[in-house]
Amino acid sequence: MADIRQRKKDHVELTITEGTQYSQSSGFDRYYFNHNALPEVNLDDVLTEAVLLGHTFSFPLFISSMTGGYADAGPVNAIIAEFCEANNLPFGVGSQRAMLEDKTLTKTFSIVREKAPNAFISANIGGVQLINGFSKDKIMLLTSSVEANAIIVHLNPLQELMQPEGDRNFKGVLNGIEQLVKDAHVPVLVKETGAGISKYVAKRLLNVGVEVLDVAGAGGTSWAKVENYRTSNKNPNHTFNDWGIPTVECLKQISTLQWERSFGLIASGGIRSAHDIAKALCLGANFTASAQPVIKSISESGLEGIQALFDDWKNDLKIILTLLGCSSVSELNSSHLLEKTA
Repeated sequence: MADIRQRKKDHVELTITEGTQYSQSSGFDRYYFNHNALPEVNLDDVLTEAVLLGHTFSFPLFISSMTGGYADAGPVNAIIAEFCEANNLPFGVGSQRAMLEDKTLTKTFSIVREKAPNAFISANIGGVQLINGFSKDKIMLLTSSVEANAIIVHLNPLQELMQPEGDRNFKGVLNGIEQLVKDAHVPVLVKETGAGISKYVAKRLLNVGVEVLDVAGAGGTSWAKVENYRTSNKNPNHTFNDWGIPTVECLKQISTLQWERSFGLIASGGIRSAHDIAKALCLGANFTASAQPVIKSISESGLEGIQALFDDWKNDLKIILTLLGCSSVSELNSSHLLEKTA
């Protein structure tokens, strides 16, 4: 158990360093906005609200799962929760695997509901933990600890394979997700952890009842790099540091499925500005998510840091919408982007 706690602590500390970011681009830099010189929009009337799972939020940003499972995670989670409560934003706690194995860690997660009594909070468990079944008692513990509105299942085969103590068997994850969807009393979201979700995988997940997909494509934090840079990793394999599908490519593939069925599509993986958020929405995402800039701003300036970051992003998005002649984020579409020529 001590190894899991240290691993979680290492992960948070390493993600805020530039050395653990992908060398390849998320793909947003391939596009520029189709400027509208006659926007016919009043900036003061522009709305940034967005809807996910029937809930209306102040801004199309999900604060991605980051931390939990070690003693120092509680204060960080408390800051995120307080921020999301004040700004009406959804967020997900980090993997609760350690909490299921050691109940003394429950407080590092339950603190979020204390700080955010009204916020939309997602529980979190790894896909490999669902192999061979996940009991209803575990589901209840997972959700009740944070009074969850949803459950996030994270897929991270690349990270696990780069991790010396990581899992090696991924056979049965899809069946586990299907059973979780049937047994859970809240919606199930599935996200990757930086290597992306392809159209083929998206179809399989949607077919078993998953309601929201977070592509978490390549271009942001490389979890292969995170694992390879851990000091306890005595045999790093750097040949997979940039493995993954860029976020934009994930969006282009999966957004075509929205003609066939209804589901939520979240873009994450390299979301570093309001410009990235707007481009992701133009490319078919309903929502976006980010983790690294958030945890970095908290580590540097606490609650004030994350609030300042959000205020900047919200102001920039309103300006972008105005310059595109849009009065709300729901009006964004592919016509507002132009692809750069080589």
